[in-house]
Amino acid sequence: MNNLSAATARSAFVPLRLRDRPLALRAAVVALGTLFLAASSWVEVPMVPVPMTMQTFAVTLIGALYGWRLGAITVLAWMGEAVVGLPVLAGGAGGLAHFAGPTAGYLFAFPIAAAMVGWLAERGWTGNGNLLRSFVAMLLGNAFILVMGGAWLAAMIGVNDAITYGVTPFILGGIVKSALATASVEATRRAGKPKA
Repeated sequence: MNNLSAATARSAFVPLRLRDRPLALRAAVVALGTLFLAASSWVEVPMVPVPMTMQTFAVTLIGALYGWRLGAITVLAWMGEAVVGLPVLAGGAGGLAHFAGPTAGYLFAFPIAAAMVGWLAERGWTGNGNLLRSFVAMLLGNAFILVMGGAWLAAMIGVNDAITYGVTPFILGGIVKSALATASVEATRRAGKPKA
């Protein structure tokens, strides 16, 4: 368990325990994760300059379920698919231009947010029955994405417009998606519990 204490390892809930699985299975799980991310990208509410999607829900959930390393790798693989032009981004978009436009800050924050939530999950923050702590972990991931996305947008359109158009409209959605991700991890934990 490397640097995790025995008590932390017992309280941690990373249900797939992918670090200990064969490479072929881990590769398959990454591929499935990129499909889940693509599908979450296609669920969108058109907004300007950045659409609202279910991407941050998927990013935080993948982090919590996969752990920090494989969570970040999965998000990076999905980003790689986007770079080569696969239609995996919001609205079925793809291509390198999205990594330099208004959405770039959010996109670059995704793998870090997945790693952050995964790191917290591996230390017992998610899926242990403490819904508040799990929710906080998800909320931290969503908040990090908003801060990074807003900072990038501020460099393009100014601080006030970035906050008005790139942060404020997404706060409520971030809270709701954090709650959904928390509920999803909790449902996974309960489904995996041995029956009495």
